[in-house]
Amino acid sequence: MASDALKYQSFAEIPVEKLNPLLDRQFVYGEQGMLARLILRKGCVVPEHSHANEQITYVLEGALRFALGDGRVIVVRSGEVLVIPPHLSHRVDALEDTIDLDVFTPPRADWIAGTDAYLRK
Repeated sequence: MASDALKYQSFAEIPVEKLNPLLDRQFVYGEQGMLARLILRKGCVVPEHSHANEQITYVLEGALRFALGDGRVIVVRSGEVLVIPPHLSHRVDALEDTIDLDVFTPPRADWIAGTDAYLRK
């Protein structure tokens, strides 16, 4: 790894983006991966979407209901993990106040560029 690619910081130093009244986000990324911390308040809806990135969701606190484009509905609770393959559409409903960590590979270019309008409604 090139020394200029090395990043070291506290999550407390990463700005919190207020995407909408029910959704806050922080993220850090490298060349091949992204780690995001999301705070979803009860009732938050992430509209159906898909992306070319693999997504690994780990719920730290709370519960999220994922409605997947293949017809499955999965509730992910505290301590549980869901791996969403690239291009599988999904919608998310926060059943409780929730904190989750999402890992994306490769990093979400739309989040980095701020062109993720579907989250900002």
